[in-house]
Amino acid sequence: MKSIEFFIAYRFLKEGKAQSLFIFGGAAVGVAVIVFLTSLIMGLQSSIIDQTLGNQADIFVEPPTQEESSPIYQPQPNEVVFSRVEPRPQRVEDIDRWEQLIDDITADPDVTNVSPVVTGSSVAPRGPVTNPVQLFGVDPPRYQQIIDIEGRLLRGEFAVGNNGAVIGYELAQELDVDVGDRFRILDTLGVSRSFLVRGVFDLGFGTPNQTWIFLGIRDAQTMLDMGANINRIDVNVIDLFDADQVSARLSGRTEMEVSSWQEVNADLLLALRTQSASTFLIAFFVALSVALGIASVLIVTVVQKRGQVGVLRAMGASMRTVLRVFLIQGAAVGLIGSIFGTILGTGLAMGFNRLFRDPEGEIIFPIEPSVEIFIGACLLATFTGLLAAVAPARRAARLDPAEAIKNA
Repeated sequence: MKSIEFFIAYRFLKEGKAQSLFIFGGAAVGVAVIVFLTSLIMGLQSSIIDQTLGNQADIFVEPPTQEESSPIYQPQPNEVVFSRVEPRPQRVEDIDRWEQLIDDITADPDVTNVSPVVTGSSVAPRGPVTNPVQLFGVDPPRYQQIIDIEGRLLRGEFAVGNNGAVIGYELAQELDVDVGDRFRILDTLGVSRSFLVRGVFDLGFGTPNQTWIFLGIRDAQTMLDMGANINRIDVNVIDLFDADQVSARLSGRTEMEVSSWQEVNADLLLALRTQSASTFLIAFFVALSVALGIASVLIVTVVQKRGQVGVLRAMGASMRTVLRVFLIQGAAVGLIGSIFGTILGTGLAMGFNRLFRDPEGEIIFPIEPSVEIFIGACLLATFTGLLAAVAPARRAARLDPAEAIKNA
């Protein structure tokens, strides 16, 4: 592409300063809207994922549940019986040889972290009051890779084992204990055992804060009478949204029940997909409006520059040269407008973080425009400007030199 084409495109943009500023401003505002709203929705998604999925693994591997049922009454011939049979409570089996199963799961290329878990229900008495609790027997270094407990500790440390426990802060208030105090938990036989509080956490949800207790794996096995077995394996994967595919793959390799967070949180998945679709629609319609604006201004420019275009053609400029001049203008509008638009969009995001906070002064959810958003917005705006310039450029290239000069 010759430098003369860039020079002519620059001259045309410079001569129509008012029009150029108008279209540059329109492109900048459009890109700013895309950057801000995309960052807003992505920040909202990240906040929702962190608050809802940050407290659980991506994939759960559990033993199959078994229903034991037997007929209550066998009807006689020619006898009609209307009955309703209530299923007996399900019995959950433990996972034996779980070390080998963990090795098999870890071998999957999309799996990042694996942690054995012993979990079950119990009660923590305080005087005449019994508080229902959910026990989790974990290995802290491995489980920390699944859920960031250390980052959610209010006091103490994430250290369990040897009758040490880490509990939710609301449960600590109910039991009137803190780090260094002891409390009691009933085992499956109703015998109480004493545990030392080594840490207090806040996971941001009522149920975990009110009922969750982390113990060492061996302590939990003893409390729940599981011997050396476990009853769950928590798994994290590289891409959160590929969890269902990895889950299906793991399910084919084991007799265990494998479920992903998408299965457990179907409503949340639908909401996230809806938000992503809304982001795409917003970007599409904003880009469409910017394209129409660029096209309309360039069409006016073609009409205004008929005489100059005719002179260029009469001096030997080819149709391709004229075509490129207007395509360069469209691409320049998109590119330069996107640069200023990303700056404006970033300013709007920073202003949102500064102005909208919760009663405690914390950011409601962080909006952090990323480099990927900037690059995507710039490419979209440049392509939009180039595409919008096609029709005006073709019209200018097809002008008859004599007619253009005569009617200028």
